Amino acid sequence: MPRFDKHIFICQNKREESHPRGSCLAKGSNEVTEQFRKRLKELGLNSKIRANSSGCLDACEFGTTIVVYPGQIWYGGVTKEDVEEIIQSHVINNIPVDRLIIKDKRFLKNG
Repeated sequence: MPRFDKHIFICQNKREESHPRGSCLAKGSNEVTEQFRKRLKELGLNSKIRANSSGCLDACEFGTTIVVYPGQIWYGGVTKEDVEEIIQSHVINNIPVDRLIIKDKRFLKNG
């Protein structure tokens, strides 16, 4: 039996402010991580679902970027206000949040 049913990796990469791709940290990834951890704990899911801070996911232009496994679903532009929808729809009910999925073919499973 796996230790966790799902892993949520949240990019915490920091780049120089002038970098053309930006960085997830500058786009609020700390707040997103904190909100995921807080809500998963409040919902009693933190023993089944793990929210991990991540190094660079190489998708900074889409930041804040997260990826959920299993399934390899990539989300971009995530804010702390989006966390509840991701938890309720994707994490609990296995329905990815289409409006947040990165549409670039490099990040689509069947891309």
